[in-house]
Amino acid sequence: MEYYDKNESIRGQAEHHVKMNNRRNLEITGVKEVDSFDAEEFLLQTSMGYLVVRGQNLQMKNLDVDQGIVAIKGKVYELSYLDEQQSEKAKGFFSKMFK
Repeated sequence: MEYYDKNESIRGQAEHHVKMNNRRNLEITGVKEVDSFDAEEFLLQTSMGYLVVRGQNLQMKNLDVDQGIVAIKGKVYELSYLDEQQSEKAKGFFSKMFK
């Protein structure tokens, strides 16, 4: 499993931070695009790859496209990043689902 080195240069990429309070409020920076969302799952394209947020009663509390900030409220069960191969499968799945 590969991990991002803290000292690794990420020039040209926005800072990416994930802040969670009590599994109920989530703030994510470095968001490039919100690909899909519903009450149980968000698929976000971030500067560090695709991020899936799963939970219950999820709602977008704030979206600032210019700053790349997304705030989500609801009960968070899982945060996971998709690698390159998985992200293409996820995009295909969600694009078919939300046509």
